[in-house]
Amino acid sequence: MAEDQSHAPVPPSPEFAAAANAKADLYEAASADRLAFWAEQARENVEWADDFTEVLDWSDAPFAKWFVGGTLNVAANCVDRHVAAGNGDRVALHFEGEPGDSRSVTYAELEAEVKKAANALLALGVEKGDRVAIYVPMLVESVVAMLACARIGAPHSVVFGGFSADALHSRINDAEAKVVITCDGSYRRGKPTTLKPAVDAALDKGCPSVTNVLVIRRNGEDVAWTEGRDVWWHEALEAAEAEHTAEPVDAEHPLFILYTSGTTGKPKGILHTSGGYLVQTTWTTRSVFDLKPETDVYWCTADIGWVTGHSYVVYGPLSAGATQVIYEGTPDTPDKDRWWAVAEKFGVTILYTAPTAIRTCMKWGEEHPAKHDLSKLRVLGSVGENINPEAWSWYRRVIGGDRTPIVDTWWQTETGAQMIAPLPGVTALKAGSAQVPLPGIVADVVDDAGEPIEGETAGYLVLSEPWPSMLRGLWKDDQRYKDTYWARFPGKYFAGDGARRDADGDIWLLGRVDDVMNVSGHRLSTAEIESALVSHPDVAEAAVVGATDETTGQAVVAFVILRGGHEEGPDTVADLRAHVGREIGPIAKPRSIMVVAELPKTRSGKIMRRLLRDVAENREPGDVTTLTDSSVMDSIRAGASGSAD
Repeated sequence: MAEDQSHAPVPPSPEFAAAANAKADLYEAASADRLAFWAEQARENVEWADDFTEVLDWSDAPFAKWFVGGTLNVAANCVDRHVAAGNGDRVALHFEGEPGDSRSVTYAELEAEVKKAANALLALGVEKGDRVAIYVPMLVESVVAMLACARIGAPHSVVFGGFSADALHSRINDAEAKVVITCDGSYRRGKPTTLKPAVDAALDKGCPSVTNVLVIRRNGEDVAWTEGRDVWWHEALEAAEAEHTAEPVDAEHPLFILYTSGTTGKPKGILHTSGGYLVQTTWTTRSVFDLKPETDVYWCTADIGWVTGHSYVVYGPLSAGATQVIYEGTPDTPDKDRWWAVAEKFGVTILYTAPTAIRTCMKWGEEHPAKHDLSKLRVLGSVGENINPEAWSWYRRVIGGDRTPIVDTWWQTETGAQMIAPLPGVTALKAGSAQVPLPGIVADVVDDAGEPIEGETAGYLVLSEPWPSMLRGLWKDDQRYKDTYWARFPGKYFAGDGARRDADGDIWLLGRVDDVMNVSGHRLSTAEIESALVSHPDVAEAAVVGATDETTGQAVVAFVILRGGHEEGPDTVADLRAHVGREIGPIAKPRSIMVVAELPKTRSGKIMRRLLRDVAENREPGDVTTLTDSSVMDSIRAGASGSAD
């Protein structure tokens, strides 16, 4: 679908462009000498104990080594260097608890906590190279725990606090974690929750590598206690020495393992190392968000259990010296304006969130953000999936006051940092497009044979040159790494996304290629049809799947949520089918459309299309344990018979 011409490109204001951190000449510099560009970013953005002697060693492709010979400490870059530079009084973290409690922690206070936590881990026998599992909500202590691991060179494996004991068990054992850090509980939707019972259940299944469990006290929930194994976090820190010297590690020393779902059912342990990862996350934080640490208040709404929380809550922003907000709870507790109340309270200037969240706020209505002063916002960001033009425009108009640039960022757990995104002081923004690869990144759209396709086209998105923050493999599984990412197009990285390039050379993400349907020989993107549906004024959110069809091979089945104030009428489905036909073409008209109250989503906000495909093909839905609300599937199935052709 060609982009809607009503969404005209939005250039940066002259004032924004003049003051922007990143200028257009970065593209030219990176194009002229990509490795020299990255060497410059490494030396400008990161403090090295030993300078590197070689920018990139690609001799053992696809296993990269960046900044060879360099040593650094990631935690010292995130904390100590800001204190040493005289910025110890700057707030590092504004914490907002769901019940309304809040605290602000300066860089000097954060440094003191991280040093003590590092000593506490050492006292428990954790050594450089040992793995630590972290199973926590969004707390100051959660950030401290990650930095303490980085400080002593112990790779961490953060497991999202909503995952089950089984998921935690498999991740602890695969990483062979020595210590687990968790907390008694948290708050969610106004009610206390528990986390430690899941840790206990995971360890009861057998985790022979674990020697201790460090337990953060948050909400005072009663928890079972295993003497000799379980240790209170606050007591361990009180007993710890106050001083700790951060130990430099090699640029390629493992920083963390982060598990993602695998198609085989066995989670993949994505391995990231220290130097290249920190360089690219720091540089993109400064450039893509135009971060000014002296004046900005930055808020990324992601949980640290996901890569966005690693790269753009913990490592990138803190390395860049940011003041940022972290929030424990849900966006509608106690009311649907909670996010905007938090943004107003702390004077947020940069907001980074997911399209799913934006569309949910659209569904709730404009009256909720309208209650709050959001005039300090100057940059908005989008992450997690492609954003449809209507949500983009709503985000800019309602949240950004029609003045803020929106940086729509494409990247993955595997890439470690942002790869395709606008530079807000340079790029004329297009609603719904991630635009062009960042300076120093080489991406192509290729055909089935892996050959680059010139001009206006659609195909597979690949990365044809290595980049600093790239994954260094899969934990303990080099062959799976090669097979998963490098086998489809030899010499090129491919992780499953389709894309099209428009006449201006801008890239539009089409979603996973396994989300491409083949209808009567026509390849249709689910994202494209979803975008068409959401462009209808009645529709807040849509999910599209391909269902087996005897006649056409696959048929388009859509699930839609109507905007607040709109109810399903006798002509709603016919109207929506006709609308898709006008937007894309008759071939894309959904065979059936179901109006639903909610869509099945994981706790990270991803729509579980697999479950919707089960409904569309009249199967019992599979595993629903990762959903935020598993009862959603019951109501969708109950209404399936009401779908209309």
